[in-house]
Amino acid sequence: MKSVPAPCPWPRNPLDLAYHDTEWGVPLHDDRALFELLTLEGAQAGLSWSTILAKRENYRRAFDGFDAEKIARYDATKVAALLADSGIVRNRLKITATIGNARAYLTLHRQPGGFDRFVWSFVGGRAMVNRRRAMSQIPTRTPESDALSKALLAHGFKFVGTTICYAFMQASGMVNDHLITCPRHAPCAATH
Repeated sequence: MKSVPAPCPWPRNPLDLAYHDTEWGVPLHDDRALFELLTLEGAQAGLSWSTILAKRENYRRAFDGFDAEKIARYDATKVAALLADSGIVRNRLKITATIGNARAYLTLHRQPGGFDRFVWSFVGGRAMVNRRRAMSQIPTRTPESDALSKALLAHGFKFVGTTICYAFMQASGMVNDHLITCPRHAPCAATH
């Protein structure tokens, strides 16, 4: 009897598994979706990805579908409403960072190639395909995530430390960190 490769071990519930099997590690090139993902990775700081993933639809509702033009115009009344919204993480620093990040994002989005070109430039415009066999081999940061973090901070972003940036790079497919025993490794590697 042939054994079936096991997926990466981190998905622990059906929502995580669905995300792993359809989104995580798939190269993403849509500016709005990249902004959403970076925002959600920042919201995760100090929490689990499962917590944020379970609240993702609430975030989309609360933050106007991650329309950066709208978010950049949020005022104190909107911040107060977000702080009262139990569907998201009600952390003032993370909420105000999202507003500031929307403004910083718009500057990069308006440059030739947009936000996509900017973030993907940190991996040379092409996904880095790793061949790791165990979760213990996956780093929490790399020189590329250090450089991305530094550049985003220089552009005025907040909640974009190197660990957050590496998680963003993994999730957006800039880095393929599916274990080589995972059935998703090869399909994600093929789309880079």
